Amino acid sequence: MEKQERIEYCRSLKGKYNCAQAIALGFADIAGLDRKTLEHCTMAYGTGLGTLDGTCGTLLGAGMVIGLVSADRAEARKRIIEVMNAFKARNSTVTCRALKGLDTGSPLRACPDCVADTAEFLLDVLEKEAISK
Repeated sequence: MEKQERIEYCRSLKGKYNCAQAIALGFADIAGLDRKTLEHCTMAYGTGLGTLDGTCGTLLGAGMVIGLVSADRAEARKRIIEVMNAFKARNSTVTCRALKGLDTGSPLRACPDCVADTAEFLLDVLEKEAISK
């Protein structure tokens, strides 16, 4: 699947699944797990870790994919930091509550756009991962 096609595929999954699921399911073929398992593993990560107060679910889904692909703790941590830093640089935060603008009434980024951003950054990191192996 081409980069833009995968990004749009992940975005399209957001209508039926939570943000973490949209990322995990959009990368199921790369992660090497069946869709049902990934769907269940990411079920509790919608609306951010800690239900809106925590980390954006897209990043949690990305972390799961990175862990499955890397199978190396240090490498996985390094790669998720890269994804999170890129996400924060584009959106100014990684917190679901702030992204949704719950305290300000002014959302910073819509969920489908957060999914697309994370898919883009995850693809960039996975490309580096493949090059480094």
